[in-house]
Amino acid sequence: MIDAYIGLGSNLGDSVHNLQSAIHALGNSNGIQLIRASQFYQSKAIGPGEQPDYINAALHIKTSLAPEILLDQLQAIEEQHQRQRGPVRWTARTLDLDLLLYGNRQINTARLTVPHPEIPNRNFVLLPLYDLTPSLVFPNGVCLSDLVKQSSGTGIKPIKAYPPVDFQ
Repeated sequence: MIDAYIGLGSNLGDSVHNLQSAIHALGNSNGIQLIRASQFYQSKAIGPGEQPDYINAALHIKTSLAPEILLDQLQAIEEQHQRQRGPVRWTARTLDLDLLLYGNRQINTARLTVPHPEIPNRNFVLLPLYDLTPSLVFPNGVCLSDLVKQSSGTGIKPIKAYPPVDFQ
């Protein structure tokens, strides 16, 4: 089984419920074992126009699924949560699931880039990942802890009512 990390986000509907439901769906998926969920965070939306704040988290899993099959599973769960894909990027959504890391692999295909290229620029990804594995080292040798130290920490706040959860 491969260690993988999933980014979760929602800013439409009951966002906390959407993330909890997605975690439950992943836990019930063949080939996926839940390890740990980060604390939930509230963050400012990035994208066009006025949008509600996001609720974000990250999830550490072990999987026997190939990367693109895992991506298919993530997109199926998004669709089950009425995710609408359109031509404009970074619009509001009921659920966004990103494959952030897949073992120590670097993947660059038409459908999938891993590690997710925006990880270093997004506090709403860095902080939840840090909750899960502070000692994480990316395939390029960069330490997550160094990226967190360099980040501004602005635009994001922890939601104390939803702390990290261990599934083991």
